[in-house]
Amino acid sequence: MDKSLIINHLDDYPAPAVTWVDNVPSNIRPYFYLARVHKSSGTLSLFYPCAWSVIMTCYARSVPMTTAWIYLGFFLVASHVFHAIGCVINDMWDKDIDAAISRTSTRPLAAGDLSMFQALIFLVLQLALGVWLFMQLDEYSLTLGLSSLGLVVLYPLMKRINDLPQIVLGLCLSWGALLGTASVAGTVDFDVYIPLFMGGVCWTVAYSSSYIRQDRDAHVKNGIHSTAISFGDQIRPILVVFTLAACSAISYAGILNGQGIPFFIGVALGTLHLVVLIARIDFTDKSSCDASLFSNSWFGFWVWTGAMADYVLKMQS
Repeated sequence: MDKSLIINHLDDYPAPAVTWVDNVPSNIRPYFYLARVHKSSGTLSLFYPCAWSVIMTCYARSVPMTTAWIYLGFFLVASHVFHAIGCVINDMWDKDIDAAISRTSTRPLAAGDLSMFQALIFLVLQLALGVWLFMQLDEYSLTLGLSSLGLVVLYPLMKRINDLPQIVLGLCLSWGALLGTASVAGTVDFDVYIPLFMGGVCWTVAYSSSYIRQDRDAHVKNGIHSTAISFGDQIRPILVVFTLAACSAISYAGILNGQGIPFFIGVALGTLHLVVLIARIDFTDKSSCDASLFSNSWFGFWVWTGAMADYVLKMQS
């Protein structure tokens, strides 16, 4: 990497906060940080599309609630594993660039706490665990789940050649909208779950763009493409458009699935939360951009809560 590209004001970004990972033995601590196990927002971003899909399928098919909770537990574990896999792949691609950007300069590979070989061995172990998890599902779901790994590898490349790489990130993180229903039903009703999937993609573009807005100048200097650059000074209204698109697509999926009023109340509450968040976020404040990432998870929570309430009421009637 051309050292002239490296930003010289790394001190502009606040020092990383102390987390529970700092209490882990020092010889394995970098692996925990590499896998981002201290950041629940990434795991939740993967989990919620799975959870929406599982509960909507259970609702449509009147699947027993014990089965629904088993699948939710499974996807919560799988989301942890595959979020970690994605982080390792991303950091291996971006090692030099991460070292040049304030927010990411302390990541284990960028900081030199781990070698690329150590990261590769860690990745292989995680992939083995991830494949084993998917093997607990039926063959259709196994194939569907493993096919998402291509997108995971593709995303870092898109940051180098495409102006809208967050759309590819959205495809990665929203894949659970298809996999969740496949795991329960053994197939995918694409009429219902493609809109749900696209709603997840739009949601991802909105929250990831607001989060990385803090890196816009660094991305420009280091030749990285992102929606934070592409959206320019119109980022706030564009994020509102993506939020409303997410709400509309998820609502349309709910209509096709025959969902009741609680589901749409959940979608409305989630959408209201996002619109207020976008209105309040200060794109010039790094801490505000950071806080937006976790706060965006509440959208996923409200949609899932609405779907869950709808499902519980149906099963009790």
